[in-house]
Amino acid sequence: LLLGCELTASTKSYTFQVDEEDDSDHILALSVVCLTDGAKDECNVVEVVGRNHENQEIAVPVANLKLSCQPLLSLDNFKLQPPVTFRLAAGSGPVHLAGWHRIMHREDASFEEDDDLSEEELPPIMPAKK
Repeated sequence: LLLGCELTASTKSYTFQVDEEDDSDHILALSVVCLTDGAKDECNVVEVVGRNHENQEIAVPVANLKLSCQPLLSLDNFKLQPPVTFRLAAGSGPVHLAGWHRIMHREDASFEEDDDLSEEELPPIMPAKK
C-alpha cells in the first residue's frame, strides 16, 4: 500500500497507526521527503517520533530540507514500526512524505521464505568454455 502525507505550517504532524487488536506485523517504509510548491527558502526539519524499547517517546530528525540547496531527500525505504508520527519541527513546509505500508499476516509464510530458492532448485554451475 502506498503512503503519502503533507506537513505544513497549519498541519505540523501526521500519525500513522494501526488497530491495536490487529495481530499482523506492519512495516512502514519512508522513501522520499521533498519540498513542494509554495515552499519558502528556509530550513524545514522533519522528525520521526516513536517509542524506544523502554516505551519512552523519542524524536529523531530524518530530513533537513531547504529549497535552494536540498529540496528533496531519498531515504531508501527507511523502515519504521507503527505507530509513528512525522512532525515538521522547523520551517513552514509544505513538505511531502512518500513511502509504503506492508502488512505481514502472522499465519502466512514469510515473504522472504517464498522468494528464496533452496539449494536443490538452483541450476548446476557449468564450467566456462575456453
